[in-house]
Amino acid sequence: MSDRPLILVSNDDGVAAAGIVALREALAGFADVYTVAPQLEQSAKSHSITLHHPLRFHEVEPRVWAVDGTPADCVYVAFFLADLLPRRPDLVVSGINHGPNLGNDVHYSGTVAAAREGTLRGVPSIAFSNSSSDMEGAAQYAKRFCKQLLGTTAPEGQAVLLNVNFPPVPPKGIRATRLGLRLYADEGGVRDEPRGRHYLWIGGPGHVKSHPVEGADTEALDEGLISITPLSIEATQPDHMGVAAYVAGPAKDR
Repeated sequence: MSDRPLILVSNDDGVAAAGIVALREALAGFADVYTVAPQLEQSAKSHSITLHHPLRFHEVEPRVWAVDGTPADCVYVAFFLADLLPRRPDLVVSGINHGPNLGNDVHYSGTVAAAREGTLRGVPSIAFSNSSSDMEGAAQYAKRFCKQLLGTTAPEGQAVLLNVNFPPVPPKGIRATRLGLRLYADEGGVRDEPRGRHYLWIGGPGHVKSHPVEGADTEALDEGLISITPLSIEATQPDHMGVAAYVAGPAKDR
């Protein structure tokens, strides 16, 4: 058995996307890299998994598999389908996404969901997203960050989940950040097709405004920095426990 770390790579742009190809080539310099990624683009699929129809999969090339499902499906399949991986991965890496995943984007992002699925399985995971077209340069940074995470002893509890974003310019530095807030020009436009039926196209024209949040990932990218944001899979909001208790009411009211 190889003494090199085993890294599982996935994404939401599809198995043939430039970002995932650059990423796995960079990581192969120090690790055994296995790719299980969507057959086609699955952007904004969040953490959805496929329950109501079968998933098709095939080997694209040695150690590279395509699945006709979501990013979360791909990581799930890699963990539980025999023979895709020779052993449990030491690290799950997702990306490199074409475009950023900042602030509240992480709730919609298939890129982040693939990494989150790894964390749910107890494996440290990183999601990478790039605002520039330089995938090879981003992949070299990603290689460095993966090495450093593999050498880190995490606190007891859940596995580490990091969300990394590369700026649209050559990076001027690196900063540990928190999630910011991005405000989109959202809309739901009803349109008519040639046969007269209506259809709905959600999402606005793409204009984004970042709300100021001190130490945020959005702020770091505006300054030309790489942002590294630790995320949590713990969804309980302890500050609202009193509200929950009030809504539950006293036992006599039940």
